[in-house]
Amino acid sequence: MPDKIKYTVTTTSPEKTKMMAETIGVWVEKGTVISLAGDLGSGKTSFVQGLAKGLGVPSTYYITSPTFNIINEYPGRHRLFHIDIYRLTSMDELDDLGFFDIINGEGVVAIEWADKFPEHFLKEDISISIDMTDDTDRIFTIIISGQKNPDLIKNFDFK
Repeated sequence: MPDKIKYTVTTTSPEKTKMMAETIGVWVEKGTVISLAGDLGSGKTSFVQGLAKGLGVPSTYYITSPTFNIINEYPGRHRLFHIDIYRLTSMDELDDLGFFDIINGEGVVAIEWADKFPEHFLKEDISISIDMTDDTDRIFTIIISGQKNPDLIKNFDFK
């Protein structure tokens, strides 16, 4: 298996973004860390909403960005930890929150604004960079490493 596989996927709506992320959620393994980088409004939270659906998080849980909570946790096939580090200013704050225990645990972790402290993440199994091309279209650059199924989105068309 190659060390890393890179995909570029274009989505044309938040619904298509969620569909792509749901596909990843269906196939992702426990213990996976997903880093999400992109401008405000680029679709990071929409991605996590789809990921949650793919992980089997009950629909009674509404997935919102944990901008003020920093960490939201949801039950599913694998426990989902949704982390937003936008407001943090130092690595010490991450340590105080138990961040490193979470990313080295058995859940699936999705980190919004992961590019804020990129040199300090211990592992990153799926790295996603989101570029906005207009009001609805997004280009996702997805780099997958360390997955048993690195082709988890290869045959899907999200346009």
